[in-house]
Amino acid sequence: VSAWEIAQAFARGEVSARTIAETTLARIATHDGRVGAFTDVTAQRALVRADALDDARARGEAPGPLAAVPFAVKNLFDLQGGSTRAGSKINRDHSPAPRDAALVERLEAAGAICVGALNMGEYAYDFTGENVHDGASRNPHDLGHMSGGSSGGSGSAIAAGFVPLALGSDTNGSIRVPSSLCG
Repeated sequence: VSAWEIAQAFARGEVSARTIAETTLARIATHDGRVGAFTDVTAQRALVRADALDDARARGEAPGPLAAVPFAVKNLFDLQGGSTRAGSKINRDHSPAPRDAALVERLEAAGAICVGALNMGEYAYDFTGENVHDGASRNPHDLGHMSGGSSGGSGSAIAAGFVPLALGSDTNGSIRVPSSLCG
């Protein structure tokens, strides 16, 4: 289901943001163990955000263009309270992020719901999607194949149908390679 279809269904009152978030989180819980797209699932954050969107809609407030659309971010983008590891082992001891990255703030201002952080090549320097610390992000179309990298978790999460939107980064093919390999 596309981001547009989700946002329109929510705006028309056909589905609650809570249902969308719960369905998304259940799919991740059921299938990500094999895919390896996520490093962190922010379930509580997602459900609180979904409830706030449902409350706003009940008050008659206009939903944003991405209202209730689930998204996830490469673990290179800060998520408030989370560990921004950049795929590295040594970054795991850093303090939690004090605030969300600007792109995360913008997506949420448009009504989207963040469901977690995604696997990536260490320091965004990888073409395979194989992270020695967090494991591989696999190609959901054939789990025996790589997702590509360094935004491998982003490509895997979209191809697996976990989220219709994901943030990645691209210096030398880090989005283009997973997009190509995962379709």
